[in-house]
Amino acid sequence: MEPLVLRLGEPRELLALVPHLLGFHPQDSAVAVSLRGPRGRVGLVARVDLADVADPEHGPQVARSLATHLDRDGARRAVLVLYADAVDPDRAGPVDAAAAHVAEAFDVPFGGVDVVVVGDGAYRCLACDPDCCPPGGRPLSDLESTRAGAEMVLAGSVVAPGRESLGRVATAPIAARRAVARVRRRRTDAAVRAHAHGAAAVARWRGESLAAWRALLTAPPGTDDGPVTRIALLGRVEAGLVDRRVRDAMLVAILPGADSLPERALAHAGPAEDAELRDAISLLVDPVTGAPPDDAARRAQAALDDVVAHGRRGAQAPASTLLATVAWWQGDGARAAVLLDRALGDDPAYRLAHLLRGALDAGLAPGWARRHP
Repeated sequence: MEPLVLRLGEPRELLALVPHLLGFHPQDSAVAVSLRGPRGRVGLVARVDLADVADPEHGPQVARSLATHLDRDGARRAVLVLYADAVDPDRAGPVDAAAAHVAEAFDVPFGGVDVVVVGDGAYRCLACDPDCCPPGGRPLSDLESTRAGAEMVLAGSVVAPGRESLGRVATAPIAARRAVARVRRRRTDAAVRAHAHGAAAVARWRGESLAAWRALLTAPPGTDDGPVTRIALLGRVEAGLVDRRVRDAMLVAILPGADSLPERALAHAGPAEDAELRDAISLLVDPVTGAPPDDAARRAQAALDDVVAHGRRGAQAPASTLLATVAWWQGDGARAAVLLDRALGDDPAYRLAHLLRGALDAGLAPGWARRHP
């Protein structure tokens, strides 16, 4: 699909597009949209809670952070959409406070900001005259027949009802979870024995875990074809993800051009191999060499969803963090953020989750998305 170009005087196309770009219908939110280049190509879309940016003490800093993210994205202009579901958009309060904070923060880099308010079944431009928006605004039903909405639907975009549902993974049946748990326990015990027998045994166990991951990526969900059942693969992968080297090798294995690097790194597990893994993972954020996600990323997402669905409750920080990394790589920062919340809920000290959270908080997009600002 060609990049969408929007005119600031016609907010309906933008309003139809925002839920698709976020992946969910925003509520009580402030959404800042970067418009790049002279033609207004849509770039970064950043969402914060309406209450946060309207807060009299912290709101100005939140607004300045939004301005910084859009400026780094290469925005020439900006639009702010305020979703005021719990308040009357025609009354002074959070809407006016949020708009004032953002207007001040956006004045220098963008020469101000156009503000659109959505609430009570209608939308309106905050600063327009009666010729632009009638009293009470325009009905949200106007958004049902837009070019932007039609193109996103044709492209297969699905909008979740709310932010929390983005990271929802349905729990597998109890019998399947118990079967996976038995495999996971055996593989965990095998890891303990391997560490007791030395580096060669550990490298062998790690290699077997990576082999299970590669097999899981190619095994269609719901099938048990092959020498090892899918249940066994899920248990082996869940146990393997606890090992940091295995987790990183699993991530590198889905990157374009990785070839045999993950196996070599696990077999030798030395400083040089660690450096190779780090260099490979860094390509995710490099705007020059970073590659966009391909079918391997989609297979990894499905496989990790299955791991979480069958895994031990409260112990999914590794799988949820890797799933968040894949979502971020695919450009779905909203889902990545929800998954990171869940990962840190399972393990508040999980380092990779904190690192990725820092990237999201800084508004860092994957490298391929920043190649042509």
